Amino acid sequence: MAEQKDSKSLGELFGELARETSTLIRQEVQLAQAEMTHKAATFGKNLAFVVVAGCLAFVGFQSLVAAAILALAQVVDPWLAALIVGGVLALIAVVLLIKAIGAMKNEGAAPKQTIETIKEDVQWAKKQVG
Repeated sequence: MAEQKDSKSLGELFGELARETSTLIRQEVQLAQAEMTHKAATFGKNLAFVVVAGCLAFVGFQSLVAAAILALAQVVDPWLAALIVGGVLALIAVVLLIKAIGAMKNEGAAPKQTIETIKEDVQWAKKQVG
């Protein structure tokens, strides 16, 4: 009877482990790059909201200043219209600013998915060696 030689030598097993570990590390780096690219795009979008909020706040401030000037110059109805417009723009700016800052805080900078898969990979490697 011929013996089946399905068992691998220790050298072959370590070689296979090294190749698989190398492939795994490359895949983790690719995942981290993809995750950080996504985070950068999200941050950029939220930064745009902050810029828009700043512009609206500036316009709102200008309208409020115009309203104050009109109120002092002539105590009649035109200043009330400028005050309402300025107040609405300022309110929109506050809402956008709060939303953008909250989204930036919730997003975080760490690549969470990559960290989780690295932990799983470490557990897998321990099982392979042990």
